[in-house]
Amino acid sequence: MATYDKNIDPLTAAAPAGKSRPRRIRPIVHYLTGAALVTLVPGFLFAGLLIFQNHLAQQATMETLMLASARGVTQAMEREIGANITTLRVLAAAPSLREGDYRGFHEHSRVALDETQKSLFIINPDLTTFAYTRSDFDVPHSRTNSVEAAETAFSTGEVAITDVLVGSVTKKLIYNILQPVDIPDDGRKLIALNQEVAGLSSVISETVLPEGWNAALLDKRNQVLAGTASAGALGNAFAFPQLGERPSFYRWREVDTAEGPMLSVAQRSPSTGWTVVVWAPVWTVFQPLMISVGSLAGGAVLLLALMIAGLVWLNRQVTESVRGLAKDARRLGDGDEVWARPYPIAEIAEVSQALSDASAQRRAAERDVEFLMREVAHRAKNQMTVITAMAKQTARGATDIPSYVQAFERRIMGLARSTDLLLTHGRAGVALMELAESQLEPFAPQDAGRMTISGPPVRLNVQAAQLLGMALHELATNAVKYGAFAGDSGRLDLTWSSSDELELVWRETVPGLQIVGDRVGFGTTVLKAMVGRSLNATVERHLREDGIEWQFVIPLPAIDPEGEGAAEVAAAQ
Repeated sequence: MATYDKNIDPLTAAAPAGKSRPRRIRPIVHYLTGAALVTLVPGFLFAGLLIFQNHLAQQATMETLMLASARGVTQAMEREIGANITTLRVLAAAPSLREGDYRGFHEHSRVALDETQKSLFIINPDLTTFAYTRSDFDVPHSRTNSVEAAETAFSTGEVAITDVLVGSVTKKLIYNILQPVDIPDDGRKLIALNQEVAGLSSVISETVLPEGWNAALLDKRNQVLAGTASAGALGNAFAFPQLGERPSFYRWREVDTAEGPMLSVAQRSPSTGWTVVVWAPVWTVFQPLMISVGSLAGGAVLLLALMIAGLVWLNRQVTESVRGLAKDARRLGDGDEVWARPYPIAEIAEVSQALSDASAQRRAAERDVEFLMREVAHRAKNQMTVITAMAKQTARGATDIPSYVQAFERRIMGLARSTDLLLTHGRAGVALMELAESQLEPFAPQDAGRMTISGPPVRLNVQAAQLLGMALHELATNAVKYGAFAGDSGRLDLTWSSSDELELVWRETVPGLQIVGDRVGFGTTVLKAMVGRSLNATVERHLREDGIEWQFVIPLPAIDPEGEGAAEVAAAQ
């Protein structure tokens, strides 16, 4: 007798020769922990990668935004300068100036610029000025302080723009736009439009900058024309001159300044020679990355704590549920009934439902087997009677043994097809459509349009399926011999309807049909005697001018698969 040694661990004991060693069994918490780690570790690595990629994308976005901001300030400045140049050209086209009437031009310009911050004066080739609109016309000439720009405008004939100047009259920071004009009989002169630098502040304010960003508009000497507070005072040198150096490539660059490293872009205006600088501390770019990394680390710690608590709870739920499933499986194996339990885990609840369904299906299958066994025993006697009648009726119309065997075999096969459908569907009953198709398929012509089968879904019990199957077989046999399928022009329509009764109509359309004799054969016996008597049906045959029609009217209780209607009807005869 075999004995059990409690000191031997069955999981670690050596396996018998020729057999593989069993795998080590571990509790489910180990697998849950492994699954959590396999899920979380790649997740954190992927999150880190996404944060880094997001940082790169954010850098690219900020670079694009910084370039767009510089471009926006430049365009706003050029629109302002363009508007001033347009004003200057309109004034330069005055007839009084072309006629040399400087006094009249002085008065015309003063009126035109009266409500603006602009003023106008004329520069002679010797660089002296007169006709200043902020003074009387007779004020003595004075030398211009825009010497370099004036010489450029006289020599090139192009519009010239000065850097920041201090107005000789207003003592304010200004810049001048110089427009060369050739006056008949007086040579070339310059019409100068004087504009206060403060008017350029809008080119910065119109551009919305992110928090911590700065911008400045610088003249050719790096003096501030407009800018944020960090750029320095207007007219002073730019606080970060190294930022104004335009890089060799059109992208931002990192520059070390007294206030720390800065990222900057610089764009020079081709029309004025002025430079727009936009800059921001480097930390404004890297700060989101540091915040994201800190958030990721904090989230990892919190998630780890939640994971441990969740694993403990999940392990308890899974363990209890699996043990419950094991009990249900053992009960199913013992043949006991199993009911679905409301487990908290959907997949385990699904397995529990599957066990319950399997238990129900097993009981239903057992009932079906018992039912079919009773039906087989009961119907075997009936089929023996039917086969005996088939043999006798077939013998009456046979002229020799081979024809007798062939006809008898076909009828036996038709009965067999009905029996096959019964065994396939069991207690659910046989579909009339499936029965009709199986019986008529061997006789159907190649032209599918010559035969139609139609009707609502109807299911038949055992006896009705056998009898109607034999009836359809006999009708199809007659159609091949004498009716719709005997020639190439006949047609068969099998239809039925179901309300209080099942009405089935077999209609053959046969041009030139001739009915020979009136002998009662097996087919007629099946159609009228067996179907009519056994199913309490009304069976009628009608001869039409273009064919023949059989009509069957059967009470619904006689065909009901769920009841014993057929047996009751038969017993009542």
